[in-house]
Amino acid sequence: MNIKKLTLPVEGMTCASCANRVEKTISKEEGVFSANVNISTEKATFSYDPAKTDLNEIARKVASFGYRLVLEEKDAVETEEKNRIARNKLIIAWIITAPAVVLMILKMAGVFHLHFWDYLEVLIALPVIFIIGGSVMKSAFLSAIRLAPGMDLLIGLGTFASFATGVMRIFGMNIANYALVGAMIMGFHLIGKYLETSAKGKASKAIRELLKLGAKKANIIVDGVEREVSVGELSIGDIMIIRPGEKIPTDGIIVDGVSAVDESMATGESIPVERGVGDEVIGATINQAGMIKARVTKVGSDTFLSQMARLVEEAQGSKVPIQEFADRVTGIFVPAILVISVSVFLFWLIFPQAGRGILEWGARFIPWIDLGLNPLSQAIYASVATLVIACPCALGLATPTALMVGSGLGAKNGILIRNGEAIQTMKSVDTILFDKTGTITKGKPEVTNIFTDMERNVFLKLSASVEYNSEHPLAKAVVDFAESEGINEFIDIKNFKAIPGKGVFAEIDGDKYYALNPKFLNEFSITENPFDGQIGDLRAQGKTVLVFAGETRVIGIIGVADTLKEDSRQAISEIKSMGIKTVMVTGDNSITAKVIADEVGIDKIYAEVMPDDKIGVVKKLQSEGRIVAMVGDGINDAPALKQSNVGIALGTGTGIAIEAGDITIVKGNLSEVGKAIRLSRATFIKIRQNLFWAFFYNVVAIPLAAIGFLHPVIAEIAMAFSSVNVVTNSLRLRRVKLIEKQGR
Repeated sequence: MNIKKLTLPVEGMTCASCANRVEKTISKEEGVFSANVNISTEKATFSYDPAKTDLNEIARKVASFGYRLVLEEKDAVETEEKNRIARNKLIIAWIITAPAVVLMILKMAGVFHLHFWDYLEVLIALPVIFIIGGSVMKSAFLSAIRLAPGMDLLIGLGTFASFATGVMRIFGMNIANYALVGAMIMGFHLIGKYLETSAKGKASKAIRELLKLGAKKANIIVDGVEREVSVGELSIGDIMIIRPGEKIPTDGIIVDGVSAVDESMATGESIPVERGVGDEVIGATINQAGMIKARVTKVGSDTFLSQMARLVEEAQGSKVPIQEFADRVTGIFVPAILVISVSVFLFWLIFPQAGRGILEWGARFIPWIDLGLNPLSQAIYASVATLVIACPCALGLATPTALMVGSGLGAKNGILIRNGEAIQTMKSVDTILFDKTGTITKGKPEVTNIFTDMERNVFLKLSASVEYNSEHPLAKAVVDFAESEGINEFIDIKNFKAIPGKGVFAEIDGDKYYALNPKFLNEFSITENPFDGQIGDLRAQGKTVLVFAGETRVIGIIGVADTLKEDSRQAISEIKSMGIKTVMVTGDNSITAKVIADEVGIDKIYAEVMPDDKIGVVKKLQSEGRIVAMVGDGINDAPALKQSNVGIALGTGTGIAIEAGDITIVKGNLSEVGKAIRLSRATFIKIRQNLFWAFFYNVVAIPLAAIGFLHPVIAEIAMAFSSVNVVTNSLRLRRVKLIEKQGR
């Protein structure tokens, strides 16, 4: 089965109810497996089978509810354009409304009296409500006829009811004229939408910033001549020339030159890294030192930058479990408010004296309470205030805005979050399971000890020369170490021969030399070994020993081990300080595993575990009631990463295993796991804060509106402020420091 994942913009949504409606519409279509619609990003992310799903049919169904599913990303209205449209609407609305508000205040103060005031209010309110606020009224109308109530229906009913009082007043009914109040409600609603759009734009700019990082031009070699082309024209295999200070146009492999590359865009690490022939480079990183030539390996959507942007976008479009509760509440909230508003209207119309005492008490403190209103006017006043105060926009924004900012902050720090659920689960993790090789250790053998009775460099040159033609990783470790010690010329050897499972043999100037596993010395009649004690010590430390010998005598030994990453001790210590149990699982022998575990402070070890059996260790810990995160390289650890409650894949630049875990650490450093935990905890704190204030606001505000204490305009201001407060609170996440404070 061919399953595709797609993220598309949705235009016309105004609240969480809109997002829920679009999500349900997409989910019901044949071939769609899952769908998430994010009101903050205004995008729909869904998985589907292209053979069964008609995207045009989905777009048509979505359009029937008054929304637009944009099938081509380029057709979507940009954030800056949305801000401009929202700003222009509110400016025009208030240019019309503000002078009338001033006149209304002067009239209420008794400064003057206009016989045609009722007509003036209706004339002013008409364009503000039905032209400038036309999109709101249209959405409200479509919501009503399709029995799919949303936030716009509450605003639409409130403003229409207010406007209708002016019309009824003109036709002679004894009713207070709230037409101008309706215009003010729409005006403040437009201010709220502009502030909300602007704030959401700041929250969602992570993806735009990522994509803007890319280079626009590239210099390539064509038929031996350098030529400038746009990045979009690059093809796999092209040779790029990148000079100091230039951005690397796209992902590639260096074929000539050495340089220091600033990879902070990808890894969050500010210190440039050395890159030479054979090393991979990432598009949009900056070449800082020497000129390099690199062969293009990835273009377009396959590049690391595009993968990062896609990953962040998918994470922002996903949901955390706590949001499901908020969605259920939002789904019944609007219908409930409609019922409450009708009940409030009937209460004040039928039993006006029942609430009179409360109003008289409140009038002593609240200046806008008018005790002279007749029952119909008071009923409209209270019900309209209830409608506009109760819009659940803040509730709908609470979770997605925090998730959006959190995932963007993670991307800036080289922590890529694949799904929102990982954010909620990560905060509760009490056990972290670590792979050893390539996770706690560097994943390649390095020389750690040298014992010889020869002059050290002479022995090192001799042993490296013997090993030079071997392809074994241990041999390469010896040669690399010799080169790092300044030995660049090796001795010519003859009759080199690899002895499978035992070592190698070579002749130098007619003399025989061996590099062997110690247990095979007797097999080759090497009887004199002055380093037997050191061999035992190195083995007790979990190190591999290479013995170098002449025809009958050992001339020196070299200890080799997979060494710790520089930050492993600090990372494990930091994680344990958070109250999390640390466990290591490895296929290595128990001696080596214990040595490594003791060095870094791991609490528990599972040694000699085959890759396929690691999943069993995860299940065992989960059966004990533990919430487990697995940290691995994302390839041979994939089953365990999937089984764990949160899978954390360590990546290295362009080689990251994005599909393996819920969270990917781009840089591959273990210390970044602590950052991921802090990011999770900080993000979820914001989600809980947002939900608390959204619920608290509605619980307090709705009763105040129902008993007549809130003016409809004040109610709309409060509603707009609630939504903006949720978004700005989420934006504060960007100031969270993910690095542990020193000196703790």
